[in-house]
Amino acid sequence: MMNGIGFGGGMWFGLIIWLVIIGGVIWAVITIVNNNNRKQQNIFPHKEGALDILKNRYARGEINREQFEQMKQDLNS
Repeated sequence: MMNGIGFGGGMWFGLIIWLVIIGGVIWAVITIVNNNNRKQQNIFPHKEGALDILKNRYARGEINREQFEQMKQDLNS
């Protein structure tokens, strides 16, 4: 006696295994595509504008207030 697991049960088991394999392949492809999209977004990070760079230099003490104001006027003209 086969207790209901005979040929029909083996067929279902094989089908389940193939579905798991196909699902794993689909998951891997989606993961790879998502990772590539994230990497491409980081290739061109936000670039600072000239005024932002000038403010940072002033904040770090590389230039004094007079130099900052002069350079700021130069940028705005």
